[in-house]
Amino acid sequence: MTHEPTLIASVQRALHLLDAVGAADRPLPAKALARRTGQPLGTTYHLLRTLVHEGYLTRVEGLGYVLGDRIPALSAGPGRAATAVAQAHEVLQALHVETSAAAYLTTMEDGEIHLTDVVDSAAAPRVDLWVDFHDAAHATAVGKAILAALDESRRRDYLGDHALTDLTPHTVTDRRVLLRQLTTAGEFSVDREEYALGTACLAVAVPSTSWTGAVAMSVPVRHADRLLVHRASLRRAAREIAVGAVSV
Repeated sequence: MTHEPTLIASVQRALHLLDAVGAADRPLPAKALARRTGQPLGTTYHLLRTLVHEGYLTRVEGLGYVLGDRIPALSAGPGRAATAVAQAHEVLQALHVETSAAAYLTTMEDGEIHLTDVVDSAAAPRVDLWVDFHDAAHATAVGKAILAALDESRRRDYLGDHALTDLTPHTVTDRRVLLRQLTTAGEFSVDREEYALGTACLAVAVPSTSWTGAVAMSVPVRHADRLLVHRASLRRAAREIAVGAVSV
């Protein structure tokens, strides 16, 4: 026995009207929208009145209906960011499967570096995230990839506001040394037991002009050479995430 989903007909009809208005290259009057959506004219008027009231449509006197202010607000708001993160998760999942390494995405928002997503498994677990990124970005490959992508002024401002906490015997805590590393690192950033003993990470910045982020892989340090083998895969994942974020 199959169960069909419960659908709300009025919601479907309203969405069909939005689709019709959005697909048109000119304002459409109610009668034209009723024809295009196959709905009774009276029902169309009621739905249009509601959509205009809520800001999803705008009525242009003498011409018809166009999309309202709520539509671009939705596409530019947090929902858009959520869509981008969901798409990035799929890219991380593919990277994890291809490389047999834990995969990470970090982003920079309001001057802070945040771990946005991780994909791992029992066979390739994530690093034990024992210190928050506020106190540890300088010791991680993804943190260093983001810092390397910043202009010199923003990079120095960040390092001036954050202590370079000594996390392991391999952590760089001298700002001059770290700045020199960040400016000469090239495309990829490396963490070899700087954040956690026994772990190696490789990261690359997401090539985007609208937001700042980085993608990384981690493996046990004894398998660090595997990271270099998969550099092209890491680079490709960063490009795919950048393209996906622009397209939503």
